[in-house]
Amino acid sequence: MERSKPNFGLFIDLKSYLWEICYAIMGMDTINRFDRIVAILVQLQSKRIVKAQELADRFEVSLRTIYRDIRTLEASGVPIISEAGIGYSIMEGYRLPPVMFTREEAGSFVAAEKLMQKFVDKSLGSYHQAAMFKLKSVLRGSEKDWISALESQISVDPSQQLFNENLPNALEILFESIAEKKQVFLKYHSLQSKHPSDRYIEPVGLFHENNFWYLLGYCHYRNDYRQFRTDRMLGIKRTSLPYTREHGSLDEHLSKNVDVKKTQVRILVEKNIARYINSGRKHYGFVSEKIKGNKVEMTFMTADLEQGFPRWYLMFGDYAEIIEPEALKHRVKAILEKTVARL
Repeated sequence: MERSKPNFGLFIDLKSYLWEICYAIMGMDTINRFDRIVAILVQLQSKRIVKAQELADRFEVSLRTIYRDIRTLEASGVPIISEAGIGYSIMEGYRLPPVMFTREEAGSFVAAEKLMQKFVDKSLGSYHQAAMFKLKSVLRGSEKDWISALESQISVDPSQQLFNENLPNALEILFESIAEKKQVFLKYHSLQSKHPSDRYIEPVGLFHENNFWYLLGYCHYRNDYRQFRTDRMLGIKRTSLPYTREHGSLDEHLSKNVDVKKTQVRILVEKNIARYINSGRKHYGFVSEKIKGNKVEMTFMTADLEQGFPRWYLMFGDYAEIIEPEALKHRVKAILEKTVARL
């Protein structure tokens, strides 16, 4: 018997609506396909444009399968706009009933909320808190109980100060700048400089690495791309100045660092200490390790023998030795001698 298309107003949640889709194509679908169609529809709702290849990569299926799933959604009445070479979008103004969350999905909100409280500035954190209240409002009673039981039992305490406390809205301004392609003004104090400098920056992107937030942007002061640690920003302001160039994606810029000239470094670390530096070594160009008796030989490829790597090495240097290069030995010795002279 032929089924009529679902009436959107009769469904209390997204899954109810999509089960109706599955009934309409019963005999063609499996539960796995149903779950994939649910996820595809949610993803189409989450972005303005979604490419077929993006969906195929996420669900690890062929493009042909994605095309078939899209046709299924279209046949069920979802107004999907398809543009060759661009992607899929849902017609403006189309809305589905409220999304319902599983207990596990609801539980993931707790981790997200705790991280947002500690790893973003106050301004962005307050926006996230407001969004979380809205998300929690659509949870079923059992999921709300699950959330409440977890919230007081999870704590996040970052080991580093991520932002200057006098800049409560730094991330908000940077996000806005990237989205609107407007320059920002920074008062920045780099590690190498005695005094802060004024910079006009075209932000390309933000990334979190080795316990710090970094801004990568085109700096008009240096006429080149630079990275800026957010905790060293002393001031930040919006401007009305537009970007002067197209910058490409953050990943494209970060991948260029692979081509920077690097030096091979080999160190020997006592085995009982080596495990405690595993989390930070990737940031300093870790390549490989070999067990040598009661020690671990680690190999790195680093572009920073002047500041980054030698200062990191000094954190555990009394339990390690430098095999190569000689330049690193001299730099570490110079830092130590300067330190001793100040005692």
